[in-house]
Amino acid sequence: MKSRYLIFLLLLLSNNATALEVSIKKNPASGLLSWLVNEPEISLKVIQVTPDYASAIFSSRGLPPRLVKTLQDYCVFGTIIKNKSAGALAYRVADWRFITPDGQAHAVKTKTEWIKQWANLGVPYRWLILPDDQVFGVGDWSQGFTTIKLPPNSTFDLNYSWRYKGETHQRTIKKIRCAPAEVSPPSKGS
Repeated sequence: MKSRYLIFLLLLLSNNATALEVSIKKNPASGLLSWLVNEPEISLKVIQVTPDYASAIFSSRGLPPRLVKTLQDYCVFGTIIKNKSAGALAYRVADWRFITPDGQAHAVKTKTEWIKQWANLGVPYRWLILPDDQVFGVGDWSQGFTTIKLPPNSTFDLNYSWRYKGETHQRTIKKIRCAPAEVSPPSKGS
């Protein structure tokens, strides 16, 4: 009898679970996509960045071509994280994973890993990449590039997490797509 009750309770709970609401928007000027998740404590937005644009941003900072070349094997996203809670909130990019269509989970390259790689190339550059590990006060936010080791137009699921009031929360945004290698300007009248 207890097992029937337990099964019934589990079915009831699973049917009442809410799905992660992801808002996907297309920029009418560029055609690039963004994904926004709004949780009670946190919002996370990832925005496609084309390979040419990412290279141009790093090049415009005076970085040597060999450093800019290190990004060619990654799809890049602008990432914005906001603390919407009434208390401190934290995240660690080292805990995040991207899951490829074959079901394999891969680590997201952190800012610390990029800084070490660039330092090995003789470049003491530290900016533009999303900070690895942050604790936010109420209303704080952060932004930077997130890099995923996949070619243009690849799709993946992003498993991300944050800590709030001593608990770790984990979510997955499904079917994120890397920006295309080139973006065609929108046609007139569209």
